[in-house]
Amino acid sequence: MLNLLWLVPTLPLLGFLALAVAGGWFSRKTIALIGVGSVGLSLAVAGLVGSAFIGLSGTADRSYDQVLWTWLQVSGFGPAIGFHLDPLSLVMMLVITLVGFLIHLYSVEYMIEDEGYRRFFAYMNLFVVAMLTLVLADNLLLLYLGWEGVGLCSYLLIGFWYRDPANGAAAQKAFIVTRLGDVALAIGLFLLFTHLGTFNIQDLMTRATEQWPVGSSLAAIAAFLLLGGAVGKSAQLPLQTWLPDAMAGPTPVSALIHAATMVTAGMYLIARTHVLYSLAPIAQTAVAMIGAGTLLLAACSALVQRDIKRVLAYSTISQIGYMFLALGVGAWGAALFHFTTHAFFKALLFLAAGAVIQSLHEEHDIYRMGGLRQALPVTFWTFLIGAASLAGFPLVTAGFYSKDWILWEAWASPLGSPWLWGVGVIGAFLTALYSFRLVFNVFFGEAKAEVGSRPGLMVEGPLIVLAAGSLIAGFLEVPRVLGDVSLFSKFVSPVLPSFEATASITTESALQIITMLAALLGIAVAYVLFLRRPALVTAMTETAWGSTLSRFWIEGWGFDRLYDTWFVRPFLWVAQANKDDLIDRVYEGLAWLIRQFFAVLHRTQTGQVRWYAAVLAAGSVVIVALVVLS
Repeated sequence: MLNLLWLVPTLPLLGFLALAVAGGWFSRKTIALIGVGSVGLSLAVAGLVGSAFIGLSGTADRSYDQVLWTWLQVSGFGPAIGFHLDPLSLVMMLVITLVGFLIHLYSVEYMIEDEGYRRFFAYMNLFVVAMLTLVLADNLLLLYLGWEGVGLCSYLLIGFWYRDPANGAAAQKAFIVTRLGDVALAIGLFLLFTHLGTFNIQDLMTRATEQWPVGSSLAAIAAFLLLGGAVGKSAQLPLQTWLPDAMAGPTPVSALIHAATMVTAGMYLIARTHVLYSLAPIAQTAVAMIGAGTLLLAACSALVQRDIKRVLAYSTISQIGYMFLALGVGAWGAALFHFTTHAFFKALLFLAAGAVIQSLHEEHDIYRMGGLRQALPVTFWTFLIGAASLAGFPLVTAGFYSKDWILWEAWASPLGSPWLWGVGVIGAFLTALYSFRLVFNVFFGEAKAEVGSRPGLMVEGPLIVLAAGSLIAGFLEVPRVLGDVSLFSKFVSPVLPSFEATASITTESALQIITMLAALLGIAVAYVLFLRRPALVTAMTETAWGSTLSRFWIEGWGFDRLYDTWFVRPFLWVAQANKDDLIDRVYEGLAWLIRQFFAVLHRTQTGQVRWYAAVLAAGSVVIVALVVLS
């Protein structure tokens, strides 16, 4: 079955080609069948491949390589179109295909009235292809192709409703900001190839270990360059500004970008090249600091947003921050586990939010919602499960186990520290606070808008499946004080090493209780502030400091204004000054000088032969004099 691996990205690629080339002749039913069916078949093949791979997991061979053909061959340089399957890429592949399939299925009903139905499914299929190529690539050049493909698809889907200039601007912003990181990544790839002589990821990591000692400046430079690419794609500080505006796209697009594809690419890149970061401790420390800072910044911004999708967007930035924190302290498995649980509950929250928005005639403001738990019972219960998992509700949600694993290793890891753990705990409290702020404002209290259409089976079915995943996925990794289940960590250990914790079980229990209390306290405070005593929030936001702080957080801590002042306006000024092209002025000046020189020479052309002879004689005398005198 392993030899079917190539079909996993190929099937949605065929779906994209069919819709792009001949989709104009298809009915909407056929379009949906091709769009959803191609990803569904990809999921089925991924399941078969995964089963066969797990059957090999007890043997010495813990990976599988499949080379389809040589991409190009120049002077011994021959990168291949080839795939590498190991526990890391298998987990990514299964999550992408499963969550991608559910989002496609949801879209059949959600997008049914949209005039761009065919175009939507074509772009979504291509998005899945690009992400699968990224995570399965056996070399960095093919990975980079998938990386840029994801960026292209994000541009196309964020600006899907392109007739609104704001949507086009959001798509351009996402494309330009992520390109900044992509440039750093490309330079990093060139540096690695120049010094290590290969693009093959496994060979690259082996040669890096052999040729570069720990603390090597070359390893640090390469790691920082790759981190630049990861920061851009995963919307981490300081390139996080594009993701909230990416909400301009349809809700299924938001779910796909935030849950299973684009924003997790940076986490995957660092995990895949973890050997490089182990050789560059300063770069790995930077990963942890970036993650810690991002998770706090984004959590504060999520706390004050009014648009339901922007709350979830900032939530995604914050949760990716947790993954970066885990990567930075060497908790590679914990980062991948949180990616897995996050894919379930974040896709669930976005899709449930989309059901709410569509039922309320495209209303996005949470303060114009309310009282929806009776009108939309399935949406309510699934959203509640997703919010509880996001908040890390103790013992019963997947989000609790993955976040607890990260926080424990942030404390116990040799690269961890109490302050990193403390930042994570504060983030856990804020996460619970803004998660249940959504729940109480949207589904409780009095109804502020009339419910129109109600979601059908195609919408509610994926919500139920994702809700189940948001509950049970966490039991793949249970801490030792609660049962000591380590199925996930053992599975990924051949490719993502772990460390032996030195802290006692008493310390682990105490830290776990604090983590639980942080989540429960956040939920309790949200209950008081947003359901029982909302006047307290109003009173706080009406004070001078409260209004200023709220506005500052709503604006994303002023990063957009900062970049607008430092980069956008100067660039626009230069563009305005250069609207007639200053470079052309240089050549125009050169042409003017030539014309003036020609005008002078032209006056010597009198047509008088005696004058020409005199000049010729004079020139001859000068030349002879120069020869004699020299």
